[in-house]
Amino acid sequence: MGRGVYAADLHIHSVLSPCGDLEMSPGRILERAAAVGLDLIAITDHNMAENGRALRTLAAGSPVAVLYGMELETAEEAHLVCLFDSLEVAASWQEFVYSRLPDLANDALRFGDQVVVNEKDEIVRFERRLLANAASVTLDEACAEVHARGGLAIAAHVDRPAHSVVSQLGFLPQGVRLDAVELTRHATEGFVATHAHWLRGLAAVRFSDAHFLHDVGAQRTYFRIEAPTVSEIALALRGEAGREVAGYA
Repeated sequence: MGRGVYAADLHIHSVLSPCGDLEMSPGRILERAAAVGLDLIAITDHNMAENGRALRTLAAGSPVAVLYGMELETAEEAHLVCLFDSLEVAASWQEFVYSRLPDLANDALRFGDQVVVNEKDEIVRFERRLLANAASVTLDEACAEVHARGGLAIAAHVDRPAHSVVSQLGFLPQGVRLDAVELTRHATEGFVATHAHWLRGLAAVRFSDAHFLHDVGAQRTYFRIEAPTVSEIALALRGEAGREVAGYA
């Protein structure tokens, strides 16, 4: 199989995120992704990966490939996009993170419902524990644990004034091994220049962080890779073996 260019949006929230719109079911996300020309997507709910199962099932036979994902909130309250190839590994990661979350009940009226659904977009259950919380796992530990599971660790929306590595820490601590940083559409040349001392050498990606259907694919990264897998994307992020980040939209 020759190398192709994959349009990827790997930061999308579903109805399992308390901030996700109730239209953000896996089925509708997949339909929207296909309609806007995406080749590769991931659902990355806050501190959970469970709705990835339905998305992958629905995508079987579809032109849109799927990775399993999560947007972890670390102990520093920085967000980290975590991506995996298999359901088993993603489930293991979810179990690890869930055990580190505060045992606080979700207030659906205040934060919104947290809904696990199946491939028919039917409700399986409502998640009881509030997911909009920091897990007791540091950024350094999280990256190490993700890599030990063969996953990718991407610092989310680093130019945002909240829940980013920059807003919480000011810089990337020594020894933390990220695979990439995610920039929003609002990232300026000034921001990049100010943080060039630690951004240099790290690949940059741009995804939508969609909470509403119309935002799916609003930002995307093009990867020149041989297959839509974590290992191929890792090569692209490092610019190795002819793989590369081929652009953004």
